[in-house]
Amino acid sequence: MMACAECGFEYDLALAPTVSTLAKGHASEYAELLRAEPSVLRRRSAPHVWSPLEYACHMRDVLLAQRERALAARRHETPVAEPMGRDERVDHDGYARQQPADVARQLRDAALLFAHVLDRLSPADWERTLVYTYPEREERSLRWVAVHTLHELRHHLLDMRRQLEHHDGDRCDSVDAPSGSAH
Repeated sequence: MMACAECGFEYDLALAPTVSTLAKGHASEYAELLRAEPSVLRRRSAPHVWSPLEYACHMRDVLLAQRERALAARRHETPVAEPMGRDERVDHDGYARQQPADVARQLRDAALLFAHVLDRLSPADWERTLVYTYPEREERSLRWVAVHTLHELRHHLLDMRRQLEHHDGDRCDSVDAPSGSAH
């Protein structure tokens, strides 16, 4: 079973039917963290590490992208899930300048939209596939997409918590630091 070396998440495909409920719960956890002081949420602990707000914006966009990918896999035979441009979005969408309360609401809404699509999958739909390009180009089932999204939710929640803990007593870099990969 594939596992994340950093956070320990195991890709158990049997979790797929529970992801809609878990995604909504995790979105609420993000929203709670986004209640911290905005200046703290916008600070980076290092130039190459996203701020808590940037992680939350990324996760909102991941949920929306995964929703569209799941819908595409239901409409087409083995579509290609084009990369979402995760690193570019940090700057192009101004993640660090967004309002935390807005992002919290949007993240909860994105989780609801993603969950709704998952809840409508039939047993056969879970086995529909798409070509996923991350971490390597490979054909993946919607079951895997759901579990991968759960991993993203949990991993970046951990990233946010680390950043918020790191801020306590440590110097953080400004929001103008160059963007870098979240992974």
